[in-house]
Amino acid sequence: MFENKSINELFAKVQQAFETKKPFVVYRQAESDFVKGFFQTNNDLCNTKDYLDSGFVFAPFDNALPSILFPLSESELYASKFTNARFIDNQKDLSMVSNLENSKASHIALVEKGIKFLENNNYKKVVLSRKQAIPTSEFNLVETFKKLLTSYSNALVYCWFHPKVGLWLGATPETLLKVSKTTFATMALAGTQVIDNKNYSSGHDSDYKDVVWKVKEIKEQKHVTDFILEQFEQGRVLNDFRVSKPYTSKAGNLLHLRTDISGKLSPELTLKNIINLLHPTPAVCGVPKQEAKDFILQNENYNREYYTGFLGELNLAGTSNLYVNLRCMQLIKNTIEIYIGGGITNDSNPENEWEETVAKSKIMLKVL
Repeated sequence: MFENKSINELFAKVQQAFETKKPFVVYRQAESDFVKGFFQTNNDLCNTKDYLDSGFVFAPFDNALPSILFPLSESELYASKFTNARFIDNQKDLSMVSNLENSKASHIALVEKGIKFLENNNYKKVVLSRKQAIPTSEFNLVETFKKLLTSYSNALVYCWFHPKVGLWLGATPETLLKVSKTTFATMALAGTQVIDNKNYSSGHDSDYKDVVWKVKEIKEQKHVTDFILEQFEQGRVLNDFRVSKPYTSKAGNLLHLRTDISGKLSPELTLKNIINLLHPTPAVCGVPKQEAKDFILQNENYNREYYTGFLGELNLAGTSNLYVNLRCMQLIKNTIEIYIGGGITNDSNPENEWEETVAKSKIMLKVL
């Protein structure tokens, strides 16, 4: 299905497609050595509504809006093995490039409003976000993508472009859904800590068994797990499923609490059904889902677009691998916009929530 190319040939193809404004996506899945690419042969903006198509899907946060598809039948597919390069990190702290005081005040006010929303309605969680604009006079697409590949081996790393939509890049650790014939796997991911790699040996998830989590973070992650299980149980779509105990998982310089969920799908379940059950998850939206989504759309005061949407391979050789679009950025003219957010509960501290977004922003800032 994918034609083998050298990595330099693949990067050259990316640069050419970007310069000539042709739709493409290049990506490497978590723990993989291969970079794959879809290069659409025309500039059509294709959509998928029922998720029966085959190709690469790119969906927005607002599930009432259409999902974009690079169709398998209208794309050239390439793959190449990527060997990590080494980069000297001589970047200054880009979190100080722009004045964040206004952003801080508005985000804290938003979090305070979100806490009141939860308390007044006896709701569990709402996820609130912001974006940070970084002026840039020069942007090297291929080099930035290489740095993402090198820095985040346990995330889906991608570069996606369509001339009618724009350029997005990211490194997301969160699986929305993996489906293979009648089996599925998903995860509940929430809670955040900054990591000091000097304290750990290999950087594998098993190294972080002794990490201590606060009550707020434990409750936030449990809301996500409970929501996913309730959705499947109410839909009566599972013949059998397994739920792991929560454990600490690494993504870049951050740690998260994670629970793995897997099982078998019933024959009547379609991919569209299961996506509608999950998206948007409490990890990016809230509980209850519709009420949290309405609050976000009415109060965040900016358009998330494809941030906290999902993306990935759709119906390729009988499998789908979909990821939540976190840790991402968008290039708009001479400005890079970075998207960051966090889960808000009744136990949230607005100042701490602001600091969490600053920590998350550095994942993208350090590769620019």
